[in-house]
Amino acid sequence: MILVGVEMDQEIFEKNYTMSSLHKAIKVLKAFTKDEPSLSLTELSKKTGISISSLQRFVSTFVYEGFLHKDERTKRYQLGHSLLYLGNLVKEESSLIIVAEPILKKLNEEIGESVSMNIIDGLERRCILNYDSTYPLSTKMFVGDTSPLYAGASSKALLAFMSNAEDYIGSIELELISDKTILSKEQLWEELLQIRKQRFAKSRSERVRGACSLSAPILNASEQIIASVSLVIPEVRYNDYNEDYLIHTIQSVGLEIEKQLF
Repeated sequence: MILVGVEMDQEIFEKNYTMSSLHKAIKVLKAFTKDEPSLSLTELSKKTGISISSLQRFVSTFVYEGFLHKDERTKRYQLGHSLLYLGNLVKEESSLIIVAEPILKKLNEEIGESVSMNIIDGLERRCILNYDSTYPLSTKMFVGDTSPLYAGASSKALLAFMSNAEDYIGSIELELISDKTILSKEQLWEELLQIRKQRFAKSRSERVRGACSLSAPILNASEQIIASVSLVIPEVRYNDYNEDYLIHTIQSVGLEIEKQLF
């Protein structure tokens, strides 16, 4: 597995194509999550590694432009309405979201289980569209959620078709997320090859204990990965379904989105 090329490409990219201050500003915005929607200046500093003095300049600009909101009573910051406006523009203009929404919503209504769409964001899987299960017992997924690319069906369906997947595996440390997480790089690579061959991935409790997942890729005309679509079903209910039917269904959904996109 080749690692040197990846490190060199990243080093050249950071040296020649990134602006340090802009990179830091983006880190500030990405520090806010579903679990931590409100952060103090000290918490932001700890999460981003940026000094308090530098942070004060960033957040003051963001507050002025509407990208952050400051609660003057608590002195804590939240994402502002300007981001909501831009996010809505992206959603409205994104052909992927526009095409996928009705297809995934229909699948969710027909089966009643959690359905999501995910993309590669840096070196992570990020959820960009989700419909929750209609059952009381379900596995929750939220838009914006991230996870490593090496664990879970939705992640591995992305990684299997990533052009530099082998280099990625060579450069990362596989960490235990659950007792079912694959920690052998050789085993992971063999599974990715199988996923490419069969055009679907499945997992049981690899990332979330008690959750079973089936996922299929969405590819462009050049067979490059665009996104993955997934069904997530609690293990206690998984055997109520015919697995071949579920696999065929999620593959068909992926292909239907591809057909409408390209």
